[in-house]
Amino acid sequence: MIDQLTPYTEAMAGRPPTKPAPTFGTQLSALRKARGFTQPQLAKLLGISVDMLTYYERRAKNPTTDFVAKVAKALNISADELLGHTVKNGRKSGPPSLLEQRLQAIRQLPRERQKLLLQVLDTFLRDASQHAKAA
Repeated sequence: MIDQLTPYTEAMAGRPPTKPAPTFGTQLSALRKARGFTQPQLAKLLGISVDMLTYYERRAKNPTTDFVAKVAKALNISADELLGHTVKNGRKSGPPSLLEQRLQAIRQLPRERQKLLLQVLDTFLRDASQHAKAA
């Protein structure tokens, strides 16, 4: 009998929504995907459960300002952009730059690894500054 069951696939993840997501949830989901995050990755970065992130993406109509600020910071966007307001600050739209992608990857590292990487970067920048002054 068990052999007759359909195997679980990634496409089957989660229950299909019965009604459309609120505007905030749609925007959050689109920006999360555009920044290359899965739900588990963003949930971990925000310090919340995947279920809570799913709630915000599918059902929350009025997220708290604290949550909006936290998500905006994690995705490296403005709160206005997250809320779907037109952003007129000259930032380009589209996928994040290579530098932004690397910064997101660094944010995912444990704190000790981040500190080590920053030490290397600081040393490189200090040396580059000294060479520029000598030239």
